[in-house]
Order: sequence, then structure tokens, then C-alpha cells
Amino acid sequence: MSISDSFVPSVALAAGEAGELLHLSRDRAGWDWMSFSVRRLAVGEVLKNHSDLEERAMVLLGGRCALDWGRGSTRIGERANVFGGLPYALYLPAGSVAQLEAETDCELAICAVPSTARLEPQLVSPKDVKVSLRGGGNASRQIVDIMRPEFPADKLMVVEVYTPGGNWSSFPPHKHDVHAPPGEVDLDEIYYYRMKQPAAYAHQRLYTKDGMRDVTLTLHDGDVVMVRDGYHPVVAGHGYDIYYLNCLAGSARSLASTEDSDHTWVRSAWKDVDPRLPLVRANTT
Repeated sequence: MSISDSFVPSVALAAGEAGELLHLSRDRAGWDWMSFSVRRLAVGEVLKNHSDLEERAMVLLGGRCALDWGRGSTRIGERANVFGGLPYALYLPAGSVAQLEAETDCELAICAVPSTARLEPQLVSPKDVKVSLRGGGNASRQIVDIMRPEFPADKLMVVEVYTPGGNWSSFPPHKHDVHAPPGEVDLDEIYYYRMKQPAAYAHQRLYTKDGMRDVTLTLHDGDVVMVRDGYHPVVAGHGYDIYYLNCLAGSARSLASTEDSDHTWVRSAWKDVDPRLPLVRANTT
């Protein structure tokens, strides 16, 4: 797997093939906070997760499984894939163990950050997430908050975002690379993309106002973008609805950010929210 400064492609597994779709360690990413991986499990496969000096968010992207985090086995999973409904996720604090056994083919994303905080494991079900619609016009998108800043974790925050084809997301462009609370905090961020159609794509621009960084990436199903600094708006290819999983961690448990003042005026042009939203609801499998 090749890793550039900001982009990590997914491994191409055959349909029905189990294995690791993506693995991004902190060392290989070259940052202090997050590591991230995605794994596909075959029916009957067991995955054990030990979080010694880390806290972890385990997001079930699709499938059904039996999950045990020390409180007995619980069956979870209501969506076949990320476009089929709202998520289940497990928060696993430092010093915890969880075991997952796939009852169907499953895909699981795991984000981990260093932590020694002795907190409680917590299962997040579709009824626990907060769903909202953000923006307006062709900057409308659906937000699914899994682990908000007030969630009882140490550093991790986790969000799912659905953007209809042709729409902009993370707009107006914002940044969170300076620790200056309460207005802005310094956060590293992962964008993990999923798309329904093989030809689907999105563009993400990563830029700073001083021009030291200004690149535009073309993303496909399974790709990861590492946001280290600067502004990072996204646009979905026309006709292709997109999903991305955001994992964030940094100097504070806050999503405070600074918007690019050149583009904040667009809020005044927004009227109605895109009628295609919401793209997903609970129990749509």
C-alpha cells in the first residue's frame, strides 16, 4: 500500500473475499493521534480487539454480528452497507477487550488514539445517534453524529456524512489546525469514503490561505484522506451520492473551527435544504 502525504487507497478485495481493506498506522501516517483500519469479515469469522493504551471507535459499516465487550453477547447490525441505514458502533476505552463474530459478511472500521483514561465501554445503536441536515441548496448534506464532543470518551470524535450527487460538503471551507479555544482547536481528521457505483467519485481540495498547500484529490470507494492542516471542502460527482466517515482527535474534545472568510457569504444564498435528503434512515435494510 502506498501512502502519500494526504491520500491512502483501499486494497481491492474480490466480492465476498475477507481481509484487511485498509491499514493506516500512526507511524506510517506521520502524525501523533489516529490510526485507522477497515476489515471485511466472512461469516463465522471472529475478531478480538484489545485496547491496551488506546481508546477505539469500532463502526460497523455493514452486516450483522455478535459483539461481546464484557457484558455478554449482543447481536448488532441493521444495514447491509453504509447506504442501508444508521450505524452501530462500539466505544472501547483503554484497557478493554471486545470480541466480534460475523453472522453475515461484515465490514468494520476501527479508529484508535493513544489514551490511558479508564472510562466505560459503550455501545452506540441507531437510536443513539443524532441525525441532522446541514447547509442549503447544493451544499446540503446529512450528518450522523456517533461520538459527539459531549460523548464520554477521552479524545475521539466520530461522525458519518452523506452528500447527494453534485453537492458540496464541508462547506463553507473550514480548518482546525490551531489550538485557540473556544474559537478553534487543533484536530487531525480522517475522511474515509464509500460509494455505491464503481464509477462514482468525489473531489476534495486541501489548501491553506498562504498557498503552502493547495491540492485537489479525486476519491473513489474505500479511499482515505488525512487532513493535517488547512481547509478541506468536498464535492460529490454529479449523479453519485457519497458517504464519508470522519474520525477526529487532537488538542481538545471540541469541533470548533474557523471558516474561510472568502466563502462565508455563500450562506446568504442558501434557501431550502436539498429535497433528496435524508439519504438514509433507521431500519432501511
